[in-house]
Amino acid sequence: MRPFDDTPLSRDGKVLILAYDHGLEHGPVDFEDVPETMDPETVWDVATHDAVTGFAVQKGVAEAYADQYDDVNLLLKLNGTSNLWMGEPDSAVNCSVDYAAELGASSVGFTLYGGSNNEIEMAEEFRKAQETAREHDLPVVMWSYPRGQGLKNDTSPGTIAYAARQALELGADVAKVKYPGSKDAMEHAVAAAGPTKVVMSGGSKTSDEDFLTTVSDAIDAGAVGLAVGRNVFQRENPREMLDALEAVIFEEASVDEALDYL
Repeated sequence: MRPFDDTPLSRDGKVLILAYDHGLEHGPVDFEDVPETMDPETVWDVATHDAVTGFAVQKGVAEAYADQYDDVNLLLKLNGTSNLWMGEPDSAVNCSVDYAAELGASSVGFTLYGGSNNEIEMAEEFRKAQETAREHDLPVVMWSYPRGQGLKNDTSPGTIAYAARQALELGADVAKVKYPGSKDAMEHAVAAAGPTKVVMSGGSKTSDEDFLTTVSDAIDAGAVGLAVGRNVFQRENPREMLDALEAVIFEEASVDEALDYL
């Protein structure tokens, strides 16, 4: 496990990843609420906010824009698959760690679908990525998403704790997991992850208060932050939402105090 707090991904030991890999994973439908977000430059501009410690994009978006945004910490997603794929959960490796480093990435991300029939192949691909990332001194964030035919409930507390533990066992520095429904369940997931840091996945867009309450509960439970996309860029006021998240995550403000930014 590499030291975490001395990396660009960390600010005072906390993390706020702005994810914009949705164009591949979900398609243009995720940009319909705020059509200007179809243009990657719009969201790159949002990622310049001081609260953002990592901006997660796929290779093509990084190639097109990274050199124009030296003040954005690039988190290069190494794998990803379109929503057009209808088979058992899998994720194609689209970029090497070496190329991510060449593009200026300060961290890398990798999706693992634990429980999928393709888990063994993905875990072997992660092993190669993780060991190469160590050579470049890049933190590794695992999108640890249990999913597949054998899983009846991919958001149960036990499953989310297993996802957090799987990230530790395979060598991830940060585990991105779904919120398991309660503060106690999140505490269990954080404990299962041991020294691997846990961040909550932002998920689908919800109301301002509901979203900030869940983030606050996750932080209180020991998560070090958040990896969020739609709950920021699908809003008309993304920078104000980042102001509110900055208050909750980095300043330990209450939800009521954070809502004043919106």
